[in-house]
Amino acid sequence: MTNYDVFNGDADGICALLQLRQAFPCQSILVTGIKRDIKLLEQVNAVSGDQVTVLDISLDKNRSALLHNLSNGVEVLYIDHHFSGEIPENNHLKALIDTDSNICTSLLMHQYLTSINFEQQSPLWAITGAFGDNLNHSAEILAKTHQLDKHHSEQLKNLGKYINYNGYGADLADLHFAPDELYNKLLPYHDPLDFIHDSHSVFQDLKNAYESDNAHIAELKSEFQTERTALFILPEAAWARRISGVFSNELVYLYPDRAHAVLTTNKKNGYLVGIRAPLNNKTGADDLCRQFESGGGRKAAAGINHLPKSELQAFINKFTQQFK
Repeated sequence: MTNYDVFNGDADGICALLQLRQAFPCQSILVTGIKRDIKLLEQVNAVSGDQVTVLDISLDKNRSALLHNLSNGVEVLYIDHHFSGEIPENNHLKALIDTDSNICTSLLMHQYLTSINFEQQSPLWAITGAFGDNLNHSAEILAKTHQLDKHHSEQLKNLGKYINYNGYGADLADLHFAPDELYNKLLPYHDPLDFIHDSHSVFQDLKNAYESDNAHIAELKSEFQTERTALFILPEAAWARRISGVFSNELVYLYPDRAHAVLTTNKKNGYLVGIRAPLNNKTGADDLCRQFESGGGRKAAAGINHLPKSELQAFINKFTQQFK
């Protein structure tokens, strides 16, 4: 029997898998990539008796590959919070999917492990993943429930942000650590605070890289702005590709009644697009992005992997209409 762990290369995907494999260790083939590389299940061609875990990637975007593996008799555990479409009914599939805008895969994994009464379940990686996925309120609720003090909660918030930041880029060459490499560096730490305080860990490398790229944010100005929306176009540069997600997340809290579009110029004569719905009305981002060929995501945050420059004005029109 072969185990496959298929997971998004951002903080939510990594922290969800950390919880599972720290609870139930096993040798597995890791299948992951940059944050926007979501059709990951296509890389798995398992056979009867194999087990596949899929975390934090849309079922709808991986439907054909999922059905193929299920038809081979593969056992699949699928945990996610993105738009799924109709969930297949199959005895080989266990799906825990919740698209509520206040939930993420790390929190769902915490719920799953709690539901099966895993006695050593710790919430700390779930909290880290939720912070990384920009669900600060949900993360803070779980932290208070488990009596985590404000100082340690803030440390997990920063760690989640750094892990998430590391997943953004046009390809693996843009990233400081490949997601599978970073996952393996985190796996020995059942307590993320130990990772933060270990001078031999890569925590300081992540922190320094984030701070270096984040320094560019002060230079950025919106290209288009209304009372309800703002659009930014970042240059074709590695730092811009890496910081785009964190920048989008920060805008949400600075302007909670406004929707934001952050576009990063790419080498295909187009843009990589990130959308954040208003913090005070976390819905509509996925509906907007699914109108474009390579778009998808969740209600509060979604994206388009490639928007041709010729479609920019059409995008602006639909963006302002969606969030008017």
